[in-house]
Amino acid sequence: MPFFRRIKSRYNSTFKTYICKRFFKNYFQVLNKPVLRLYLKLVNESIAMAVGALVVNKLRTVLSLLGITIGILAIISVFTMVDSMEKQVRGSVESLGDDVIFIQKWPWTFGQGYPWWKYWQRPVPNLKELHEVQERSKNAEALAFMAYMQKTVEYGSSNLENVSIVCVSHDWQKIKTFELMEGRYFTPFESAGGRNVAIIGSQVAEGLFGEANPIGKTIKTMGRKIDVIGVFDKEGESLFGNSTDNQVVIPAVYARSLVDLRKERFNPMIQVKGKEGVSNEELKDELRGIMRSVRKQKPLADDNFALNETSLLSNSMEGLFTVINGAGWLIGLFSILVGGFGIANIMFVSVKERTHIIGIQKSLGAKNYFILLQFLFEAVFLCIIGGAAGLLIVFFLSLAGSNILDLDIALSLKNVFLGLGISAGIGLVSGIVPAWIASRLDPVEAIRSNG
Repeated sequence: MPFFRRIKSRYNSTFKTYICKRFFKNYFQVLNKPVLRLYLKLVNESIAMAVGALVVNKLRTVLSLLGITIGILAIISVFTMVDSMEKQVRGSVESLGDDVIFIQKWPWTFGQGYPWWKYWQRPVPNLKELHEVQERSKNAEALAFMAYMQKTVEYGSSNLENVSIVCVSHDWQKIKTFELMEGRYFTPFESAGGRNVAIIGSQVAEGLFGEANPIGKTIKTMGRKIDVIGVFDKEGESLFGNSTDNQVVIPAVYARSLVDLRKERFNPMIQVKGKEGVSNEELKDELRGIMRSVRKQKPLADDNFALNETSLLSNSMEGLFTVINGAGWLIGLFSILVGGFGIANIMFVSVKERTHIIGIQKSLGAKNYFILLQFLFEAVFLCIIGGAAGLLIVFFLSLAGSNILDLDIALSLKNVFLGLGISAGIGLVSGIVPAWIASRLDPVEAIRSNG
């Protein structure tokens, strides 16, 4: 029995070795075949003929390629803008915190058929409710009260209008991600005792103090003097207005002595960050029960508060970006359709002008597929030139837009490949019929033709 096993094992090994040798032998034979060199020659000739068509018939070619260029410009410019805006939106949403629940009066998205006056009658969150939720919640890692208003801030003879005065409780630092360029955050005593201290944004510091150090200086707002203890690092613009650059952050307890934070115009809210491992749904379920208990709501009564989260904004924005992308495709496809007809026209003319040459090629043994691929490669090459011109314009427009709009606009590699892919696809569709007609020409009739 072992003898037969050895024979079988040796047979299997020999058979596998034989198959591998045959495979690699055939593989290298294919690489060395004249067919590969033939295809390379075909591509070179097609590119040369396409370049010749560009040089000989400049105006006709430029006008025909203009449709492809405009189409790619329209589609890719829209995609580039949408990608840049989406990146900024996602950055702004992430700065709010994807694990943070916002207890507010108004929801960020309104339900269909829900009477607006039911929202209007809701009370706003307050500092007392913050302490109640803080004591009862087991899934929350940090809770903070926040309200804000627009006021004028002064220092000496300098003043800034429409500065955001943000009133926060002490644990706001555990929820909001920020860096301090100078100074420090509030101490627990300063927050709880309502001391007149503030942390100012980089834009506020530059506008009021210039190159001087703001730490220890006293600013004035709402008729009160406030000591500056810190300066936020520069963050840049935010679509949701939550950048600290133009903010003056003060303790909520101190702000309560200046204004009534229960007013709706200050948009008071309670921010709740969940513990690690606690999902947003778990946290929302707990907060819903606590808030209903705190506000003594009846079992069948609707919630008189909203539990908002950043996913609501993300979902709304994704729908908007989908619509904008669809509009970009719609506008661009009309231009590309016109450009496709232009390329097809060039190829029909090219077939007619080179009918005599086609006849000579076929009489010398050129196969139909050779002629077909020759004209297809030419059509694709022309369309790629038009698409590349459109991409080049998008690139320069993105550079100009970044400087003018103060927005990070960049032509991504994905959009470059998409633009070139669309151009190549249009070339294939536009060139297939002229190429097929050229490949089916009778060599005798073609040679007799005067072109």
